[in-house]
Amino acid sequence: MSFDPTRAAIRFGNGLSPTVTPPVSVADMMARVTGPDVAAAAHPIPHFDDMYPTQWDFRLAGGAVADAQTDAEREAAEEARREMRAAAGDLWALNTMRQLARDVTTEDGFRERLVRFWADHFTAPPTNGQWRYQVYPTIEQRIRPYIAGPFRDMLRAAVTNPMLIQFLSQSGSMGPNSPFGVRRGRGLNENMAREVLELHTLGVGGRYTQDDVRQFAELLTGLTYSARRGFQYDARRAEPGAETVLGRSYGGGEATLDQVLAALDDLALHPDTAHHLARKLAVHFIAPDPDPDLVGAMAAAYLAEGGQLAALYQAMLQHEAAWATPARRVKRPYGFVAASLRALAVPPDELTGYSYGDVARGVFRPLTAMGQTIHQPPGPDGWPEEDEAWITPQGMAGRITWAMQMPERLLDRLPDPRDFVFTALGPTPPEAVLFAANAAETVPDGIGLVLASSAFQRR
Repeated sequence: MSFDPTRAAIRFGNGLSPTVTPPVSVADMMARVTGPDVAAAAHPIPHFDDMYPTQWDFRLAGGAVADAQTDAEREAAEEARREMRAAAGDLWALNTMRQLARDVTTEDGFRERLVRFWADHFTAPPTNGQWRYQVYPTIEQRIRPYIAGPFRDMLRAAVTNPMLIQFLSQSGSMGPNSPFGVRRGRGLNENMAREVLELHTLGVGGRYTQDDVRQFAELLTGLTYSARRGFQYDARRAEPGAETVLGRSYGGGEATLDQVLAALDDLALHPDTAHHLARKLAVHFIAPDPDPDLVGAMAAAYLAEGGQLAALYQAMLQHEAAWATPARRVKRPYGFVAASLRALAVPPDELTGYSYGDVARGVFRPLTAMGQTIHQPPGPDGWPEEDEAWITPQGMAGRITWAMQMPERLLDRLPDPRDFVFTALGPTPPEAVLFAANAAETVPDGIGLVLASSAFQRR
């Protein structure tokens, strides 16, 4: 089977839209994903380094409450802290809707899907409510700019990401023989080293040993983060001496960040990393048991082009299995909501104009009911790929409820279900869904039946 625009929009993008033309070829898809990021420019999200309030602002606000000398001062400080928390919550909701506006309007759905994929690959769930609103700015700064370049650049950005450092307790990892380790009596934490090797680069079956994990963890000592100063490399925390990881030696002289970056660059170009990334992408986009020839072609292209992610994508999209494989993947809840809004062509100005309460009722709580509490994956390996994790009685009830109730709350006038079935599913919808759309007693029922259908749930 050759390239198909409908499958391109649904399998590799956010779904079909009545206002956006789907890509017409693999070359078109690649030109879009490697070209200007139009959707991000239209609906900007601030970078982590540029946002307000910061972790330090929260610390100062808490300190003002603790230092208050009178009841009046304490009440004023507590009110200022409440306002700061409210501002953070509003920013979280606004950025969620900005991202949905991108998903609804973009001509480059593949880019948006890739951003979600890589953000999940390097998942760093917020450890408290003050980190929660910083997830989107982190993705904007540490993931989005790198999705079509060398993987090493994204790996560097991710490993020095304050949220990942915080999540994996890297700031508490000190070389046992470092000045800080000796003075404070604290030692090594292997969390980040293990996750980088096992999840982010070589994969669970990669050719590394426990000794590699330990020496890599010693090499990573020095990576730290503080609310006041942000990310830092602190040589006083770094384990002295050279470390050997996968047979290569790093360091030995003055401890520097460059030694860490050199190891990450080598990991990015390891054959096990190529295979791990290729298979994970193929599983996510195409099938739970992807064609081995497809995975092999992707890994070979990645290595041949020096770890370029664009080469990995192009090899996937050019392979026959990308188009011949039937729809076997289930949209995750966020993907389902984004595809629904896109099919309905909900105006972006309305999406970004909602209050925190509106977003909570229309997005946050429904996603939780569907099984995907936003920004709270179950572990460091991100959201599960298995369809069984999403097609549960509770999850399906959440999807059906959203499909039957939310569209008429979002739009003053809904499309005709007899037309919408083609808008949402393409020129050849299943007969059962076509019949349901034509036989629905009301317009909202017809729209809901299309969105709740198994055909719309799959990609």
